[in-house]
Amino acid sequence: MVRLADRTQRTVPFYAVEVLKQAQALAAQGRDIISLGIGEPDFTAPARVLETLNRAADAGLSGYTAPVGIPALREAISHYYDTHFGARVDPSRILVTSGASGALLLATLALINPGDEVLMPDPSYPANQNFITAAGGTARLIPTDAEHRFQLRPEDIAAHWGPATRGVLIASPSNPTGTSMPREALRALIAAVRERGGFVIMDEIYLGLYYDEAPQSALTLDDDLVVINSFSKYFHMTGWRLGWLMAPAALMPAIERLAASLAICAPALAQHAALSCFEPEVMQIYERRRLSFKERRDYLLPEFARLGLDVPAAPDGAFYIFADIRAQGLDGAEFCHRLLHEAGVAAVPGLDFGRAHAGHTVRFSYATGLDRLREAISRMETFLGSLRDTQAAASSAQPLA
Repeated sequence: MVRLADRTQRTVPFYAVEVLKQAQALAAQGRDIISLGIGEPDFTAPARVLETLNRAADAGLSGYTAPVGIPALREAISHYYDTHFGARVDPSRILVTSGASGALLLATLALINPGDEVLMPDPSYPANQNFITAAGGTARLIPTDAEHRFQLRPEDIAAHWGPATRGVLIASPSNPTGTSMPREALRALIAAVRERGGFVIMDEIYLGLYYDEAPQSALTLDDDLVVINSFSKYFHMTGWRLGWLMAPAALMPAIERLAASLAICAPALAQHAALSCFEPEVMQIYERRRLSFKERRDYLLPEFARLGLDVPAAPDGAFYIFADIRAQGLDGAEFCHRLLHEAGVAAVPGLDFGRAHAGHTVRFSYATGLDRLREAISRMETFLGSLRDTQAAASSAQPLA
């Protein structure tokens, strides 16, 4: 048998996909399953974007583009970051990619040598570790806590930076917690990495999905970062496979060479269609949808509290709630298995996102309609009541000492 590369053994599994498979199998049997598992918006691209796609197809604009993307889209992304997130980025520093995944692949290959170590918070999105592994590096997860919104701190950098450490990969807002880094905390973290000559890869794919204060890009604090973003989350175009990378000008020639060989270009029709995302009337649609996500969050948080599901750090972005389920008497994996099979509600165990909180946490996604969320809460209330009854019966059946 052909010998597999060692990196295949170091690839971190993604349990959310396993939950999805189980949920689909139950749905195929006729069960009504409410998915609070996969982080995919229930909205799709607005009609205007689809119309632009069709016009581009009719015009024959499906051929290769430049590896960096079509000029008009790079300019539109630059304007978007300037007007919405306070960061002025020259279009020449923007490279359009095949999703945020394509951007992360280019960033890690450009910055990481075999044996290099990259610090990440625990919990964090598991697939990000695999991009580091694919580049020959090692992802080192640093335990974080709810007091600091499950984000890295300068003290973590000082305590864990070693001879092989080359940089950090962080996200704000974060998956799975939905928490953002306060501006001054992010400034201090970047400074701590800079003092050690390290790089910062900043995942901003949820930056547009905010529910409290309007955010600013990390680029307003330090222009010498590599920033990743995507059309998947805020723009609701997951299957279009379109994202972008922003990097210092000095890095762009090397990143472009990698892109030309590894991807040739991002999907051409998707690039042309995405231009309509930034039209004022389409942006108004996205803003209304953002507020609907906020409405869902604001409904769920008090309901979780009522049900006894602790949320130690309330999310201010993305569409996730990271709950502590220790009071339920089950670990995260068993809780999710039983919730799916007994109540028909899919959620993802904390095991997916790192070891520090794996046993007692569950990620719930509210990327589904409010009516289905209300039904999910009703089912969860029944499920949790049954759990408490079973535990009470077991406790009363214990013989007295």
